[in-house]
Amino acid sequence: MTEPQRTAPQLIEDIKALIIEIQQLYCHDEIPWIIGYSGGKDSTATLQLVWQALQQLPSDRRTKQIYVITTDTRVENPIVAAWVKRSIANMQAAATEQGLPISANLLVPDVKDTFWVNLIGKGYPAPRNGFRWCTERLKIKPSNQFVQNVVRAKGEVIIVLGTRKAESSRRSRSMSDHEMGSIGDRIGDSNLTSLLYSGSLPNSLIYSPIADWSNSEVWLYLMQYPNPWGNSNQDLFTMYRGATADNECPLVIDSNTPSCGDSRFGCWVCTLVNKDKSMEAMILNDDEKEWMQPMLDLRNALDSPDDWDKRDFRRMSGNVQLFTHNSDGKQEVKPIPGPYTKTWRENWLRELLKAQTEARKNAPPEMQEIELITQAELSEIRRIWREDKHEFDDVLPHIYLDITGEKFQDINNPNNQSLLGADEWEILARLCGDNAMHLELTTKLLSVEKQHYGKMRRVGIYEALEKCFETSSRSQEEAIQNAHRFKNIKDAAEKGDADKVRQLALGQPAKPDDSDAPPKVNSWASMKFGSPVAEVQS
Repeated sequence: MTEPQRTAPQLIEDIKALIIEIQQLYCHDEIPWIIGYSGGKDSTATLQLVWQALQQLPSDRRTKQIYVITTDTRVENPIVAAWVKRSIANMQAAATEQGLPISANLLVPDVKDTFWVNLIGKGYPAPRNGFRWCTERLKIKPSNQFVQNVVRAKGEVIIVLGTRKAESSRRSRSMSDHEMGSIGDRIGDSNLTSLLYSGSLPNSLIYSPIADWSNSEVWLYLMQYPNPWGNSNQDLFTMYRGATADNECPLVIDSNTPSCGDSRFGCWVCTLVNKDKSMEAMILNDDEKEWMQPMLDLRNALDSPDDWDKRDFRRMSGNVQLFTHNSDGKQEVKPIPGPYTKTWRENWLRELLKAQTEARKNAPPEMQEIELITQAELSEIRRIWREDKHEFDDVLPHIYLDITGEKFQDINNPNNQSLLGADEWEILARLCGDNAMHLELTTKLLSVEKQHYGKMRRVGIYEALEKCFETSSRSQEEAIQNAHRFKNIKDAAEKGDADKVRQLALGQPAKPDDSDAPPKVNSWASMKFGSPVAEVQS
């Protein structure tokens, strides 16, 4: 049953009580606080409440450090990202001026973990609910690393979040599952009833002061109380309204009226949702935001549910892995598609640079230096293609020059010295003709030799060469057939069918009645090409 909406006077009284609660919890011990800030309405309201509580404390009691953290995934909605960066700068300046122990921290993922390094560099497919590789790398790791560093230094931490039960039934269930008791249990002789929640990291507790607030209560608070670090809450409201399809954001509502809280800001490349409704609405509602259309077009191009033609038949390891596909009541064993192919990784880079060039050309002055991909990311992608993928044709600088008209400056490899390059690749491609696997194997072998060239001790070269043959010496058809053979061997072994295992493993019929006869042993060539060519006699 939905709880009755609080009136404005009731909310004001509850806010006063909540500020006292925050003060008591803050002053109770020396455990530092970390406040998660995203720039949205909930985290803004939460931080504003804590800020107000500290302002009202005597200066001699404002001694415990509070860390405000926000993570820039490098693929945030650019309007929101710019807002957050300005907010962080304003917070730090205001905290210093007001004598508050608040530090604002803008976190970013490691270059190796960024979205484009993984998608364009390594070839990870656009995220899906079955393979959600982005959240951990882009959001969780940077914030967890910060929290762990504070815990190592201080022993414990309280994380203050703007999570609310009214966000969704799933969020409400999750919060209920992680309840650890009330603040009153932690602070002796207190009647405070707000709940604390267990964090996902050791020695961390979560405090959500607005856990029971509704969307409209959040907006009412933000509109009635000025932002203490100098931001405009009215501008925040306008940003939410612009991200709503009907460009409306009513505040005086009943329980059946949608609120601005339904606007969702996130990564502009996100393919875990059907559409980027917030960016679509921004472009639709404001002609000055049409410059983001190329970004939306690229996001929609990435969001292709049937992308198997763009992906390798092998997994990232180079091995073929099978799965049982159910279609129209029929079961079919098929290879699991792997990373994007070389052609499609290069295509996504071209499309991204085109989107960046187009956005810069049409964006307002304050956004004309927007970076959809950084130079550090481009350098890492180039390294992955050349060293890990063994693609020494080194096309990234050529693509960059072709799309941007500028010479690529590799910050990690300024000298650009290489024994192999595009000319050698072209010769090999001509010699191998249409046989893509021959070209792949040859270039890999040469690249491995180049990587070990000139070393005093060529440790690991044999293993590296062997892996080249394991992953690239068979055609696609042969590799898939081989994977099916190993699957059949495994299935037979699980059933205890030794004869079938022997037959499949040796490529010949098992002869249990002729146990005294020496077994036929296939050479490497017969195992590869399917015909026994040698028989070993005892």
